[in-house]
Amino acid sequence: MTVQNADKTLSRKQRLQEKQRRQLSVVDTVDKAEGKVRKAEGELALAVAEAVQVFGDEKSASEGLDMPIEAIRRFLDMAHHETPETGNHPETAASS
Repeated sequence: MTVQNADKTLSRKQRLQEKQRRQLSVVDTVDKAEGKVRKAEGELALAVAEAVQVFGDEKSASEGLDMPIEAIRRFLDMAHHETPETGNHPETAASS
């Protein structure tokens, strides 16, 4: 009877280990998602920088993209900081 009971009921140590396992799994999932978000933001920043060049200035790009000018500037700043590392769009750094 005690063997069956042990199979059904987890000890405190087992419950703690299971909780820690789930927590680590969630942390891992969040870390992976954050990496994807950073990559996507970098790609968006470069696309916005290109849009500013195509539209001619920040205000026109803001209107053309239907994006607040503050967001345009934030992405331009991101693109400016990303350019030396990636080597993409060197003209973006000069235009910001």
